[in-house]
Amino acid sequence: MWCRVRHVFPVLHVVVMVVGVMAGGKMKLPAEAAESGRPTGVLQRNRQFLDFFWDLAKPEQETRLAAVEQLIRYLEHSDQADELEYTLKRLLEGLAHTREAARPGFSLALGQLLNKFEDIALQTILDRIKEKHDVKKVKKKLVRNALFGNFFGVLALHQSSRLSKEPQVVLECIKLLQSLSQHREHLRDLPSKTIMDILTEIPEEVFEEVLLGALQTDLASAFSTPEQLQLLLVALQRFPHTLKPKKLKSLLGSSTIINTANIPKLTEVLKMAAGSVKKECILPAVALDLLKLSLKEDSFQLFWTKAITQGMLREQPGPTHYLSFRLLGSALPLLSLAQLREVLSGEVMRLYGEHVVSAQTPDRFKLAPEMDAYVSDFLQGCQDPDKQLAVMVGFSSLTNQGYPVVPSVWRVVQHLQPAALHRYVEWLKAMFLQPQLENLLDFSTRKQKDQQEGREQKNESISRLRKWIVARLISVVENHQVKKEEDLVMDVARFVFFHAFFHAKKATPDIPESEGKLSVPLEDKTRVILIGSFFGLLQAMHHMPVLSESAEVAPVSQRHAVGVTADGTMWIYCLVQYAQVLLNQPKYVQSAQPFSPEQRQAWDSMLESVASLMKKAKKRPTAEINAFQQLFLLVGMHLFKAPTELVDVMNDLQNCMEKSQEKKAKKTKKQQAAQEDEPHWVEVMVDLLLSLLSQPSRHIRQVCRTVFSSICPHVTATALTAILDATEEDGSDDEDLDDEAMMKLDKSLAALFSEQKKKTQAKKDEKTRLHKEKVLVREFKIKVLDLVEVFVARQAGSPLILGLVEPLLTVIERGMSSDSDQQEQDFLRRAADIFRNQLCRSKVYCRTVGDRQGELHDLLEKLMSRAQRLADSSVCLYYFSASLYVVKVLRGALPAEAKDEQKPDKPAAEDVRFMGNVDVDRVSAVFREALSSFMSRRKSPLTAQMFSDLFTRFPVLCVKLVDTAVQNITAGVREHQQGQACVLVLRALQSREVQQLLADATWAELCEKVVGQLVASLQQAGQAERKVVQDKVVKSLELCQFLVKRIQQQKLPVDLEPLQKVLESLSNVFSFKKTGQLEDRYWAVMKHFGHTRPKSEKVKKPTAEADQPAVTKKKGFLPETKKRKNRKKHKPLEAAAEQAASADKPAGEPGQAKRKMKKTKRKQPGGGEMSSPLSPAKKSRTLPENKAAKKKKKQKKMAEGSK
Repeated sequence: MWCRVRHVFPVLHVVVMVVGVMAGGKMKLPAEAAESGRPTGVLQRNRQFLDFFWDLAKPEQETRLAAVEQLIRYLEHSDQADELEYTLKRLLEGLAHTREAARPGFSLALGQLLNKFEDIALQTILDRIKEKHDVKKVKKKLVRNALFGNFFGVLALHQSSRLSKEPQVVLECIKLLQSLSQHREHLRDLPSKTIMDILTEIPEEVFEEVLLGALQTDLASAFSTPEQLQLLLVALQRFPHTLKPKKLKSLLGSSTIINTANIPKLTEVLKMAAGSVKKECILPAVALDLLKLSLKEDSFQLFWTKAITQGMLREQPGPTHYLSFRLLGSALPLLSLAQLREVLSGEVMRLYGEHVVSAQTPDRFKLAPEMDAYVSDFLQGCQDPDKQLAVMVGFSSLTNQGYPVVPSVWRVVQHLQPAALHRYVEWLKAMFLQPQLENLLDFSTRKQKDQQEGREQKNESISRLRKWIVARLISVVENHQVKKEEDLVMDVARFVFFHAFFHAKKATPDIPESEGKLSVPLEDKTRVILIGSFFGLLQAMHHMPVLSESAEVAPVSQRHAVGVTADGTMWIYCLVQYAQVLLNQPKYVQSAQPFSPEQRQAWDSMLESVASLMKKAKKRPTAEINAFQQLFLLVGMHLFKAPTELVDVMNDLQNCMEKSQEKKAKKTKKQQAAQEDEPHWVEVMVDLLLSLLSQPSRHIRQVCRTVFSSICPHVTATALTAILDATEEDGSDDEDLDDEAMMKLDKSLAALFSEQKKKTQAKKDEKTRLHKEKVLVREFKIKVLDLVEVFVARQAGSPLILGLVEPLLTVIERGMSSDSDQQEQDFLRRAADIFRNQLCRSKVYCRTVGDRQGELHDLLEKLMSRAQRLADSSVCLYYFSASLYVVKVLRGALPAEAKDEQKPDKPAAEDVRFMGNVDVDRVSAVFREALSSFMSRRKSPLTAQMFSDLFTRFPVLCVKLVDTAVQNITAGVREHQQGQACVLVLRALQSREVQQLLADATWAELCEKVVGQLVASLQQAGQAERKVVQDKVVKSLELCQFLVKRIQQQKLPVDLEPLQKVLESLSNVFSFKKTGQLEDRYWAVMKHFGHTRPKSEKVKKPTAEADQPAVTKKKGFLPETKKRKNRKKHKPLEAAAEQAASADKPAGEPGQAKRKMKKTKRKQPGGGEMSSPLSPAKKSRTLPENKAAKKKKKQKKMAEGSK
């Protein structure tokens, strides 16, 4: 509303502002303006100047800052003194604005104004502030605004940067702030903070001569409140020569602040400070200042031990503990190395660990993120490796029964210097080898203490510690942000590999890992963790980019390589060489699971194969050779984990590689050796890949995908069939087994089923086992889809790709029909994406059908027959897409000469008619049968969109099927099918290719048929008002519009008169009363016959209020409803008014008549109404005037009747 006033009535806008809308107070015009009744000179200025004050009160900070800048710039270029005075007046009033966001804006503007115009005396402004916002003179409800006015006024003087030049003004500001600090319920600690800010800017002479006396009371009572103690600390930091120990002794009774006598007082102040910031979750400034003072006075040990450890931490967990933890994090950059080690091994750290463990539930407050930020900032800003190492070791030594409370993937490690990182890794390795629990800051919760059992608990703690250390070491390598060297990566990898699969017998310098002795032997579960962690580390190294330091030396082409060192050697090959060194040193190290002779032979053959591949790669590097190297090396490393399972795989893999190389060498010379009984090498290779995919390793899955991608050109039909067989549904289910089946499952367990409880438990165990097996099978099938996806992407033009159509459709159909969990849905979604998006929609497809034409036609008939029998339309869509894909393959590519002559804007007639190897008549019969099925069945899985795609992609088939669609405009089983027939015919007629295929006479004949069908269809519309009928008519009219327009444009010999007549009769069938799709389409068609749409006249409905004359309200008088009057005397008038209103009311308002009838029904036969439980006086205040009068009259009648 005020925006309209500002733009339409500028003078009124000025008056409104002067009245004080923005400032929250009442601004008074100068005396001469008030006496003359004319606006002052300021009010006659442009609106731009006055808008500055509106913008100062806006809630947006950017708007306020811009307004301050523009206002100061305006006043600098203005020569009007009254504008400056008006500005001061407005800004002073705005300091106590009712809107909180406005006060800082006016205060900042006043401060900048005083900074620019130094001729304005600060003393004058301060006096005007005190006078304007005198707390004793304002009303009680405006006291809060007045307090803020004084505060923001002093803040403006402080922001002017002139306060230090006028000591007397500084003194008065300090006194005013001291008086404001008593109103803590409104201003909280803002006055005290402002006093501290003022102290930081004034010189020491002013403090000593002017302010010291005024602040002496506050300084002497420093141990009373956190604000007063903070004031003393700031003064000590700012004015050390004034507040000498002698002066402190006279103020506080002691020459130092932190001493044994003052510790209890300081502790109480810190507790008060902790409670004051409970909601803000911050560290009070007084606590950090006390810590800095303790370091300056060399009393840190006393302060930390007595005030924090023995003072704050004695309280229950809460704000005092959180203050201590935050103070610990803030103190890290301030402490020396010895102080860091002392603090990080003390009681504060132990209690912080208990907080981290107890705060793991979602509803608990967590301080760990704040501590992570403290440590991260410290490590990022500290350049001393010793201090960095001390902090990392201190937090890593904080353990809960051996397990550190900081996460193993703690990302602060990325800020470590290389020297500190190397020493930290060495500390982790040493702690793994010889866990020194006594050197850890270990704790246990109350529940854990009740369950401790001596030595077993110690072994469990060591196991937990080693588990964390392994994860910590691997996370250092996996984090790409950590500044590390290749030697460090290899050192960690060797350490983990050695202790996962070997143990030292005798130390040797050739194997540094053998020199570290385990003080406690590794448990089996720890070794299992090491094995799993190693292969996770191997995968991370496989994806590791070239390290930054070595990348500067490496060529540009190799900087984006992954999984290799700076010289191009694969990380996994480096580890294989290290494993070979360990295997060749049985005197010094021994394998945890020694190789058998056969397994060692497989290992040696792997090394020979890799060496052979590396020689070939130097001559002519290929992706295939690189993929085989990775596979050999990875299987070789997995020999240490599962040697028995992978020995045969290694041997078969070597044979496959040899045969693949032999085949390449013998491409020109074919030997007549009888090897027909042996499987092709690629078939064996696919079986090996499928076997490897059953391993629970993501690294193996990625390498198998890479290898299969390189051998795709050699894949045979048998190999592809093996892949597809692996995706078929497994026969296991989750049904409960009966007792007999359970007995047959394992005869040795027959004794366990004697009792019902054991039977039930055995059934549950078997059900769990079957469920786990099913999950593993599904995971395996999802991995197999990787191979299918690779083959479709790399060999989309191969004839073998056609063999994927039916198996993938079977997978999709089974998945759609079963109630599946999330894992099965992922498998189904992946299979559907491969089939439709990568197979059917691929631009590359098989273009050489050869002698498989009959087979493909049979496949097409099979697919369409199955599609019509389905119940789910979504599954039918995939079958129909497969049918279109088969037709595309049969058609093949366009002739080369047609491609050369083809124009981008108009396809050649030869291209349109070209169908390649498609038997047009046979294929047309297949789709015609499907179209007839869609039009004649009430529930068909087929949709009109499917046939629309067919018409668009294959115009020749569209010409063959258009007659069937035309017939079903009237022959469709329901109105829905008839409407869809219109849609298909319209799509066919609109096709430019279809028009090229049809001769002029055939085109005219087709148009005549369609016109006849439309006439018959529209005549069948009848009087039905159902939506399905209207939708059908709309689609018919859309077809009519296109057809009539095309016939008239091409001047075809088609009689349109019958169509015109039936269209004209539609106006009697359907009532076109309102605009809509049906009416709009109808008149669009009739426009071609010369009929124009009649204009509808808007008739305004008469209202009862319009018939009654407007009642003018006299000013200065009470309305009639507020006057006291005799309601009994006015009753006939009210009745007459109601009768007149009912007589004038139009008949088209049934709602009001219904309300009238409801009122009538409430009357009793005797003429009276039902009595109300409310008293007459109370009821008369809640009812309108006429109802209250009726109520009073009826109550009077009832009283007379009772007498």
